[in-house]
Amino acid sequence: LSLQGSMSEIPGPTFGHSDIDPIDNDLIKNYAKTGDPVGERIIVHGRVLDENARPVPNTLVEIWQANAGGRYRHKKDTYLAPIDPNFGGCGRTLTDANGYYFFRTVKPGAYPWRNYVNSWRPAHIHVSVFGSSFSQRLITQMYFQGDPLIAKCPIVQTIPDQAAIDRLIAPLDMNAAIPLDCLAYKFDIVLRGRRSTLFENRLEGN
Repeated sequence: LSLQGSMSEIPGPTFGHSDIDPIDNDLIKNYAKTGDPVGERIIVHGRVLDENARPVPNTLVEIWQANAGGRYRHKKDTYLAPIDPNFGGCGRTLTDANGYYFFRTVKPGAYPWRNYVNSWRPAHIHVSVFGSSFSQRLITQMYFQGDPLIAKCPIVQTIPDQAAIDRLIAPLDMNAAIPLDCLAYKFDIVLRGRRSTLFENRLEGN
């Protein structure tokens, strides 16, 4: 859906490189107080693309996630896994001229939720992509290749198209991994078209 921007939105709040701290995209460092967070260190990277596979530059990408134990830093998260004092669980960055973005973080843990007696959410990272202003926002979730909980997750299984589910699963990318440091996962985000990423707040446009 293409909507005409109102006059309040066009001159509204925007963002630029001056709004991004150099370590905002490094979740291993951006909240750490006494050391590095616990967990498997990973890189999540990819490109933001339009329907013709053209890069979308200077786009704000934000992520938030549970820690390695599956616990969010949120007062309403009462899961018994401990809070990691060195992990905030959120970061942001701007895409470069080639639409490329990059985060360093720890792999989130699975966690139980009150659906049925033994229901678990697979490891995932929430991803938010902004347009030219804060009034334009798309939200999705990224999963990890090989996670057996993906096929068992009732939330994932509400998506009727297997190809759409597959586009939410980031493959392992050994070419971007850093030896003796971290693995990497590649997650391209396609904004429109038949191969678009499924956005949970814009299902009518998918």
